Amino acid sequence: MPGDRREALVQAWRADAIRRIEADFNRSADTHLIRLDLARYPGITLYLKDESSHPTGSLKHRLARSLFLYALCNGWIRPDTCIIEASSGSTAVSEAYFARMLGLRFIAVVPASTAAPKLDAIRFHGGEIHTVDDPRTVYDVAQGLARETKGHYLDQFTYAERATDWRGNNNIAESIFAQMAAEAFPVPAWIVCGAGTGGTSATIGRYIAYQRHATRLCVADPVHSVFHRHFADPTVVSLPEASASCVEGIGRPRVEPSFIPSVIDRMIAVDDAASIGAMRALSHRLGRRVGGSTGTNLVAIAQLVDEMASQGETGSIVSILCDGGDRYGCTYYDDHWLRERGVDWWPHEMLFRAQFDA
Repeated sequence: MPGDRREALVQAWRADAIRRIEADFNRSADTHLIRLDLARYPGITLYLKDESSHPTGSLKHRLARSLFLYALCNGWIRPDTCIIEASSGSTAVSEAYFARMLGLRFIAVVPASTAAPKLDAIRFHGGEIHTVDDPRTVYDVAQGLARETKGHYLDQFTYAERATDWRGNNNIAESIFAQMAAEAFPVPAWIVCGAGTGGTSATIGRYIAYQRHATRLCVADPVHSVFHRHFADPTVVSLPEASASCVEGIGRPRVEPSFIPSVIDRMIAVDDAASIGAMRALSHRLGRRVGGSTGTNLVAIAQLVDEMASQGETGSIVSILCDGGDRYGCTYYDDHWLRERGVDWWPHEMLFRAQFDA
């Protein structure tokens, strides 16, 4: 086939691929904003942006869509391109969904410790699994597979902060402020999120600055993560080997290129046991399971709420319900699994139930 004809077909395929992704977006209603009144804290209201309602069940659906559009518009993905990603699970689930939509092969490079239901979800959407024993090697292995297959490594850890349009285009920050418009305190005192790639905090922080809101951004980070250490001391860029959190999806052993500390007002380090206890307490309050990273957010929220109340402040706090808990039935909701790892969650669950139950 002549080169001009071949390139014309590739351009037509790309235009249709972008149309398919945008059509999928248009079919999906925006995620819900759940209001939680806090009986112990009159005048302070908590809202949770429920990202578990995306077609692939997590906040990472937004990121995957943005990464595919970014790569397509840069000309990095063609009709025969194999897509590679390094992931702890949720991003790969969402990327497998979009790869199948476009008829592309997808390989996820994941740590061997990744929860089995996440691996099942990747396979359900047509993805392949490549596990590694050392989570630190996911980047190099993904790059190697991209070379071997002559494919494209999406590299969420580098491109998350630039693939999303932080000025608008219904990014998560714009959606939050639009949904808060009719509330008693429409401009939140705080927005709380976690950091895995850093893309969500970068998007929210930039949007707050761009719209000139008084809202402050707090990032909740596992104790065994480098991000809060780097925020306090920019010379710290990695953790010693064997430092790891059991909370999937947030926290990293190295500072990722997409992490932008300058847009963050505060970081709070959270112990894994507290994250799991808060996750279970919130699940009790909502009547359905949520994931571990949502528990991490809730621990930071509890501290902020206490501080606001002690200073006589009123207002709203918005955070993210990152994903549902069904993927963690064999881990965070398995008492035996937690005890084997020395995670003493129970006292924390009781504490957070007392603080946040209606």
